[in-house]
Amino acid sequence: MQEAEIYSTVGRELLAANALSPEDLSRSLALIGGHHIDYADIYCQRTAFESWHLEEGMVKSGSFQIDQGVGVRAVAGEKTAFAYADNLSADSIRRSAQTVRVIGPAGGEAAVAPLSRRPAHIVHSADDPIRSLDSAAKVALLNRVETLAKAADPRIVQVMAGLTCEYDLIYLARLDGRHAADIRPLVRLSVSVIAKQGGRREQGSAGGGGRFGLDYFDEARLQEYVNHAVQQALTNLEARPAPAGAMKVVLGNGWPGVLLHEAVGHGLEGDFNRKKTSAFAGRIGERVAAKGVTVVDQGDIDGRRGSLNIDDEGNETGRTVLIEDGILTGYIQDETNARLMGVPVTGNGRRESYSAVPMPRMTNTFMENGSYPAEEIIASIDKGIYAVNFGGGQVDITSGKFVFSASEAWWVENGKLQYPVKGATIIGNGPEVLKHVSMIGNDTALDTGVGVCGKEGQSVPVGVGQPTLRIDEGLVVGGSEG
Repeated sequence: MQEAEIYSTVGRELLAANALSPEDLSRSLALIGGHHIDYADIYCQRTAFESWHLEEGMVKSGSFQIDQGVGVRAVAGEKTAFAYADNLSADSIRRSAQTVRVIGPAGGEAAVAPLSRRPAHIVHSADDPIRSLDSAAKVALLNRVETLAKAADPRIVQVMAGLTCEYDLIYLARLDGRHAADIRPLVRLSVSVIAKQGGRREQGSAGGGGRFGLDYFDEARLQEYVNHAVQQALTNLEARPAPAGAMKVVLGNGWPGVLLHEAVGHGLEGDFNRKKTSAFAGRIGERVAAKGVTVVDQGDIDGRRGSLNIDDEGNETGRTVLIEDGILTGYIQDETNARLMGVPVTGNGRRESYSAVPMPRMTNTFMENGSYPAEEIIASIDKGIYAVNFGGGQVDITSGKFVFSASEAWWVENGKLQYPVKGATIIGNGPEVLKHVSMIGNDTALDTGVGVCGKEGQSVPVGVGQPTLRIDEGLVVGGSEG
């Protein structure tokens, strides 16, 4: 679907369906513009969401819901006024506009800004995944996952599979006259298995998705997810208690980039740096990481879970280099923080929904390639941990301290994988750890499309990634050995 089709579809299914027009939004913005306001916008949204969960061949739960509404925002200096309504009508938008305009002192009559359409560079599908398969076909897809998992190994005793589909329409009008529209599909398939051997039971999980239709989940993709989940569960059946203490750590590529996202990425968001609550505040141009470390946030990678044609303020997403060869070069910015810091926007203004205020958020954040094969990095370790995959974690933005649990890890000795370990937690300080990266792999990969980022109570889909990394100092492994 091209840009003109996106505007046509959103205009028909979101605006016209609620007896609205772009001119209605412009007139409400003129009410706000009658006061001295630095920025204002109206964000209209309609989201359809469907989910299915299958366990032991039975549909355990399923849901379908539609939510729509409008958020109206006005910004004056550092102050923001925001109002939202869970219905789309000219009256609710007008009343919301009258509410937020009081943030600025009254001025003269404001003219309606000339309407200009913001062009979008198309980086993902605009097809509705919910309509791409009927209910029976969606359940059959999940049943196929279970069949493949049960056939993979007799030790697999339980299989859970889930499927979610989202179809999001947005229309944005800004005080400066710019209007933008977008259609955002999102799908995700997950599989979790439990393996049993003797009296021991262990779990493995996998999955993925992105901004495309359900045809992405073909037989090869399902088999890939199942193989990964089964392999993880079977590996954990053989796992021994993890050792504890300070040691060298090798981080696997792909999803382990969630550590980079949490421990470093949040600290590079503009609001934390403007308020000087980040460990990276005021350090542009300084060395903050080892040579060779380049960290990028890129929102225009085709089809990725964290990608957007435009952000939630109508700006194009793109590639923002945050750290280049170890030097801090920039922050992730939305409209408000970029204006207050006197720097360009980066297309990272994001909000969970019409009922939330946008703020600077990551899209797809990853570390770029180095030159070492992963096998060479592992072979270089005398004693240490190889963390293949991560589960949950926590981070303190101000200090940069983090703790993450490894869902799959190995003990390495004399350059060889000796045995899997369980109960390993990785503890460190994000800004410090980056300084101790000694080997960077040539195998950068993004995660399979499962990332969700939380900030100030808002959740948005994101992508993470990195190459295989060797970190010599600054990490402590909290183990289960003892």
